[in-house]
Amino acid sequence: MSETILDADYWSNRYQQQQTGWDIGYGSTPLVEYLQSLKDKSISILIPGCGNAYEAQWLLQHGFTNVTVLDISPVLTAALEERFKGQPIKIVTGDFFEHEGQYDLILEQTFFCALDPSFRNRYVEHMHQLLKPGGVLVGVLFNKEFEGGPPFGGSKEEYEQLFSKRLHIKKMELCYNSIPPRKGSELFFSADGNV
Repeated sequence: MSETILDADYWSNRYQQQQTGWDIGYGSTPLVEYLQSLKDKSISILIPGCGNAYEAQWLLQHGFTNVTVLDISPVLTAALEERFKGQPIKIVTGDFFEHEGQYDLILEQTFFCALDPSFRNRYVEHMHQLLKPGGVLVGVLFNKEFEGGPPFGGSKEEYEQLFSKRLHIKKMELCYNSIPPRKGSELFFSADGNV
């Protein structure tokens, strides 16, 4: 699939047509379990390609005060503005690769797999730039291949080689707590910028 197709119009159309097979309707179990371990609720958190932002919703419900969500689809972010009205969240419409700032924690949840694989090196480079010193990128990656795409899959070995170019991988292992339809096909990982 050509990278030009995966633009704001493409994703807005997917939401308008309710073609959102990746949307499970709540925060991803592996990520929520990780978030439950966090003590400092003032840390700066970014969720790129946030979709319906269920992880952000969980964070807000549990007292986190510095959450930024980013998505390329203006249709989606307009809906989020309405849903999160009056709550301490920053909603950004834009291209991840043009986003600026630095964060203590970046959450990866079905964003990496939505990008054309030709963007993967840029993804890792930009994640490195967006992490504060000591900041962490945490998330879930598909440990399987898909026909066509998106989603675009891959393997643990491929991800380790890719991420280690700019990030220090602290953990990358098969999820033990995936939702049933994804059981055995998700990797939980954490990485920081201390290469």
